[in-house]
Amino acid sequence: MSLSTSVTAGLAAAAVVGAGLVGFGVFQAVDNGKPPTNEATLVVGTSSVRAEPTCYNGGKAIAEADLAKCAQQAAKDSEDKKLANLDVRASDRVGVGVPKDLADKGWYAFTGQGQNRTPIIAGASGTTYSLSQAAAGLMSSDERTMVTVAAVDKDTNEYYAVWFFNMNNQKS
Repeated sequence: MSLSTSVTAGLAAAAVVGAGLVGFGVFQAVDNGKPPTNEATLVVGTSSVRAEPTCYNGGKAIAEADLAKCAQQAAKDSEDKKLANLDVRASDRVGVGVPKDLADKGWYAFTGQGQNRTPIIAGASGTTYSLSQAAAGLMSSDERTMVTVAAVDKDTNEYYAVWFFNMNNQKS
């Protein structure tokens, strides 16, 4: 017994509508109505890790005193190996990504501390990825290299988010 053309077309249309509804249901289940996160991404070679900002004030500028406390907490978390981290070798390439809304304000990323800072990207605005840099030029001589990423309004110099990562220095 063969099905008529109109029956076949009707079944195909039902299958398409059903697939669309299933797809929408999966999207709804994954999305759950949650707002987008403010995660930054550290990319080393072919690996990546994401982290929520260590310093964040709900989208408002962060007070100077809170930034200082945040930096102290990040240093402690680094020592305690609690920061999001990836292994890095001198032959790797390193890049950083930030959320679009914060990238539009302006941002930068660097390794090291104080006078020993090495920029990954400086004064970026609008772009969400730093392009990759040779890890050899970014690594410290210690067992870990801290990466600091900051969203800073280019006009007011106010900080809106700061993320910290560790790169675990490996011998090649």
